[in-house]
Amino acid sequence: MAQIKVNDLTFSYESTFDPIFEHVSFTIDTSWKLGFIGRNGKGKTTFLNLLLGKYEYSGSISADVRFDYFPYRITSDDEEKTADELMDNWKPDVESWRVMCELSELQVDAELLYRPIRTLSFGERTKVMLAVLFAGENDFLLIDEPTNHLDKDAREVVKSYLAGKKGFILVSHDRDLLDACVDHVLVLQRSSIDVQSGNFSSWWENKERADAFAKAENEKHMKEIGRLKGAMDQSQRWATKGENTKIGYDPLKEHDRTKNARTYISSKTKKMESRVKVFEQRMEKQIAEKEGLLNDIEQVRDLRLSPMQHFRDRVLEARELSLRYADSDTPVFSGLTFEIRNGERVFLQGKNGCGKTSLIKAIMQSAGLSDAENIVLDGTLLTAPHLKISYINQDTSHLHGDLRMHAFEHGIDYSMFLAVLRHLALEQAQFEKKIEEFSEGQKKKVLIATSLLTPAHLYIWDEPLNYVDVFSRMQLEKLISTYQPTMLIVEHDVRFTEKMATRTVKM
Repeated sequence: MAQIKVNDLTFSYESTFDPIFEHVSFTIDTSWKLGFIGRNGKGKTTFLNLLLGKYEYSGSISADVRFDYFPYRITSDDEEKTADELMDNWKPDVESWRVMCELSELQVDAELLYRPIRTLSFGERTKVMLAVLFAGENDFLLIDEPTNHLDKDAREVVKSYLAGKKGFILVSHDRDLLDACVDHVLVLQRSSIDVQSGNFSSWWENKERADAFAKAENEKHMKEIGRLKGAMDQSQRWATKGENTKIGYDPLKEHDRTKNARTYISSKTKKMESRVKVFEQRMEKQIAEKEGLLNDIEQVRDLRLSPMQHFRDRVLEARELSLRYADSDTPVFSGLTFEIRNGERVFLQGKNGCGKTSLIKAIMQSAGLSDAENIVLDGTLLTAPHLKISYINQDTSHLHGDLRMHAFEHGIDYSMFLAVLRHLALEQAQFEKKIEEFSEGQKKKVLIATSLLTPAHLYIWDEPLNYVDVFSRMQLEKLISTYQPTMLIVEHDVRFTEKMATRTVKM
């Protein structure tokens, strides 16, 4: 198979001085199933766009393959069209029969091709686009976060489908998906790029071992660095002492010194200073090498939370609850019964469209935190009195303005807000931008930081991990395990749910 060779790649956006990539070189094989991993904002989607030739850069990218990218762009005008009408725009010369074969592998009927795009769910759109993407021949495919907004069942179908394919780069933060679908990883680390065979778990295991070794070596080298710095200081003091003795002298204390000695002392001092300078350069190089041991260790800092304890043990109760919208006679769901007690983490599960987000809207309305006039409830939905809720919306389109304005609007301390964002690995350069300019993962971190700084009895998080990188997901797992807040969560990340849920409610 062909190779994609990246040599001395350097790229930065015009709006920033900080390079996204700087003198980067690596090689990947087009037969690989490659998982692409990295922090939000590190340049994963940017790199895919560089492969597609969308930006100018210095260095070289050589490849003897044609690239295709998921997801395909859908404009507002496209919403009324069918996938069958859009296929030629998405992938020129694609053959319908090949697309139908791929749809069969994705366990959906070919009739999806003939429905208007606006009528398709997130899962259906994803499956149609993947079918078109893989219907070509000899393309190297760039797949950017295909499981965002998909329910558990849809994710399983996509996971099984991708596991049987090859010749792609998969950008994903879903550890379960990466483990099932990839045989190599390309990792954007803090100061380097790592290419390894294996899946996410094997790479993470190797990384933990390498990090542990680097930390142990660093412990030894810290003592050596202290000794080297002490030697540098001592040498500098010797040179300074010699320099001071060549100017003036006390004839009573230095009766054996003549004026001719000044030339001799000056010569000796210059030699000493020269030796000190060479010694300092050597020591600084050694120190830099030893201090560089930790450059690629992810500084995953602990997050903090101050959950409030409600005076009532049961903070939420639903009994035989049904919900419908005012303009429809058909309920979204019915007969739902569950409760949430202090310290519980209840995960809502179910297919896209089963009413999880609608239920959250109803709870917010019941607590007096929002108006949802078009929602009609039957049955019982009770929230504890004076219940304070901290909410993460799955939608980020409402975010606007700068971070200072956002903090003011939500009544949170601006300095603390920035500190939490730094803990979530947002670069300081981002703080000066408008939130609209952030990546989707960075926008989600704005919502997460806001929620963490909002004191609450109940934390309601609606798909908080969409677009959020693996390392931040691990941070949140540790936070929740440590502080054990009372939570109601909608989340399709299998690993996160397995670790965090104390109970699941199937809708």
